[in-house]
Amino acid sequence: MLQVAGKKVAVITGITGQAGSYLADLLLSKSYEVHGVLRRVGHLGQAAHLASRVTWHTLCMEDYDQVRQLIERVQPDEYYNLAAVSFVPRSIEHPLETMSVTGMAVVYALEAIRQLHLPVRFFQAGSSEMFGKVCTAPQNEDTSFRPQNPYATAKVLAHNSVQNFRNHYGVFACNGILYNHESPRRGPEFVTRKITSSVARIACGLQSQLVLGNLDVQRDWGYAADFAEALWRMLQQPEPDDYVIGTGKLTTLRQLIEIAFDAVGLTGQDKVVVDPKFVRPPEQVCRVADISRARAKMNWNPTTPLEQWFREMIQHDLRLAQAELAGRQAA
Repeated sequence: MLQVAGKKVAVITGITGQAGSYLADLLLSKSYEVHGVLRRVGHLGQAAHLASRVTWHTLCMEDYDQVRQLIERVQPDEYYNLAAVSFVPRSIEHPLETMSVTGMAVVYALEAIRQLHLPVRFFQAGSSEMFGKVCTAPQNEDTSFRPQNPYATAKVLAHNSVQNFRNHYGVFACNGILYNHESPRRGPEFVTRKITSSVARIACGLQSQLVLGNLDVQRDWGYAADFAEALWRMLQQPEPDDYVIGTGKLTTLRQLIEIAFDAVGLTGQDKVVVDPKFVRPPEQVCRVADISRARAKMNWNPTTPLEQWFREMIQHDLRLAQAELAGRQAA
């Protein structure tokens, strides 16, 4: 495939998720030619608004020959790997699929780049889940990994593979260790969307309670669109490196709940139920990002305040709830 003169070419796996779709938005705004990888024909997910602006490829990321053929045909300048079995409970139910999609697929892409001798710059999306039960806070690029589930274990495999291909074969490959990142494009199975969707539905009279676990759980939550900027900046640096990407700030579920109910003009009193089956053992040390390297080397900082992007999520789910209510009333 011939590249358009003067345009950089990027491949994005996992483009149908929130981070991948925001990254595609960013690259298109910078006049990139963007190629998106799908597992199923026509399943565009959060990238549906980009249907006519992206070149689509349907392939199995766990098939080395298919991955090599894609890279050889497209010859991208940059390759962003965001594809993964990213919901931890699903990874526990399907460990083989998780290790294949989230771990070995990265090795296949890196080996294809090496075998083809192409100057592709490669990004791998890691996760703070790799740190597991941490002993120190905040965590940086040198903090030890102690993965506690198949998802995190597969991510560690991918992370180490990036370092090996960089150190032994000279591939320009970067790891981003990403902390929780959220947006209106977040999947409904994740707790932030559970909160915003439930509160929106409560406000519209479609449900009566928000059911959660420990309300004092703390996380380092950031905005997916801010993180997309960090991914792009990694591959613009003169030398490849690994970077922790987060906010360096902790927020509890209780605080998110207060913001959500306030945004719809309600209080959470008598509307929030703690279900013991969702309660996890308390964490002695929290996972929170030390983003010193990203600040110093890439001049990157998260710029969108938590309350701003979380209220955007609530307004998004409120529109969905209002549409559902209108549909019920019209039926």
